[in-house]
Amino acid sequence: MTRLLKIFGVCCLLLTMPYAYGQQNSYNTSFEFYNDTFNLEVDSSIIVNNDVTLSKQQIIAHYDRVSQGKYDVILSKLLNYKKEHQLNDWLYYQLIRKTAQAISPKKENYERYTFYKWFFLGKSGYDARLTISDNRIIFYVYNDEDISDIPFVNYQNKRYMCLNRHDYAYADLNKVPPYEMISMPDAKEAFSYKVTRMPDFKPEDYYEKQVQFNYKHKTYHFNIKLNSDVEAIFANYPVVDFESYFNIPLSKETYGSLIPILKKNLNGMNQKKGIDYLMRFTRYAFLYEDDDKQFGKEKRLSPEETLFSKYSDCDDRAALFFYLVKEIYDLPMIAMLYPTHITMAVQFDKPVGQPIVYKGKTYSICEPTPQKENLNIGQLSSNLKNLPYKVVYAYEPGLK
Repeated sequence: MTRLLKIFGVCCLLLTMPYAYGQQNSYNTSFEFYNDTFNLEVDSSIIVNNDVTLSKQQIIAHYDRVSQGKYDVILSKLLNYKKEHQLNDWLYYQLIRKTAQAISPKKENYERYTFYKWFFLGKSGYDARLTISDNRIIFYVYNDEDISDIPFVNYQNKRYMCLNRHDYAYADLNKVPPYEMISMPDAKEAFSYKVTRMPDFKPEDYYEKQVQFNYKHKTYHFNIKLNSDVEAIFANYPVVDFESYFNIPLSKETYGSLIPILKKNLNGMNQKKGIDYLMRFTRYAFLYEDDDKQFGKEKRLSPEETLFSKYSDCDDRAALFFYLVKEIYDLPMIAMLYPTHITMAVQFDKPVGQPIVYKGKTYSICEPTPQKENLNIGQLSSNLKNLPYKVVYAYEPGLK
């Protein structure tokens, strides 16, 4: 009887081990992704062990198992959703993160969660790679853009950016040997950090923020609709090049709560007065703070982030001003980067104040950030007049 009880106990133990090979159970799960509910069918053939050790051999074994399993249902659903909703790569990666979280929660097993992110990003065609350093799993993806604040490695004339650097804040990931990275066959595509379309959020998930500023002895009030999901999207977003950064759009509800009101307020103003209005709105409707004090590092807020952030700096104001002018007037503009400041210049029919000449075209300074002086269009802050600058982005309407 005692022996039978022991056998019965062992059998019960095996039945309660869902992550042992051959004992997994298929299941359905779902999660909210912006305006949709994303339903998943997770087949037992793609569930891997909850290992406590980390090795290259283990990752390869997990890959062999899952790639031979029924993962294609999930992959097809991911790719179809990406195509249907026109997701940029960065937003598609957010969907993959949510999917990996649903299959293997990050807090339960970080390595397995990262494995699933890598697997589905690679199977989607992107050149995604894993490596192990100091018993940490490091996740890379091939990227050929100008990204300045992410650890990376160069390998075979390609640059691989670290996708999970935020999970290892104090580690020097630039020293990870690139030749030991684990890749997938036929995963060749470069990953892009450009965000040219925001997702559709549920209208009921927006809240209103009251913003006001004074212009020509009149107070203007705005009730701007904002969504906290935007903050989550850009929480780990890197410092991208200025062209990519300046062209991050507003979400639909935020756009609808701001741009039409601005256009109404500008009705009856000539072009230069309208630009002056937008310049002062960007300059004075929001509180200023340096990134180092607010975040402890350089962080460029998208226009929508600037609208809901308590503080913003010159990068953020420049991007917001650019977006507003582009949407309302669509005029040629340049971004002028100084050693410790960035400002904007707009091309008018006739220049105002001290002209800025760039590639044969003449622009007028429009300072969107608070300065010691009350600067008008065409005026540059006195502490910048003798400093060199670089044009880091030139926008021409109708051109990409």
